Amino acid sequence: MAYFLSLITTITLILESLGVLIIVTGFAIATWRFVRHHNFYDSRHAYLEYRHGIGRAILLGLDFLIAGDLIKTVIVVNSGEQIATLAAVVLIRAFLGFTLHVEVEGHWPWQPPHGPQRRQNHDSDAP
Repeated sequence: MAYFLSLITTITLILESLGVLIIVTGFAIATWRFVRHHNFYDSRHAYLEYRHGIGRAILLGLDFLIAGDLIKTVIVVNSGEQIATLAAVVLIRAFLGFTLHVEVEGHWPWQPPHGPQRRQNHDSDAP
């Protein structure tokens, strides 16, 4: 049983580390692209792409962090206080995820896309 708990703890550490790595790497890549943009001082498009890149990295990183927290709390530490703390953390991260999704995609997750992306998808469905 001690080996199993050690394995689960290692897996959760790897998942959480991947989440942090994804966020940091995504931020670095988005910043690099923004700085290398040919006209980034005057371009609203470059700024929006920068924000979207950072938002996507945070969303993906949060998914890994939540997975690590869930595994660690449910399997390794299953006290009522730890589960309540996990619930609060998951609610906060879920709220952040929803707001970041709206910021990046421009619509709620359950709504169809609108704007230019919707027109492209609709045009591709035409015979």
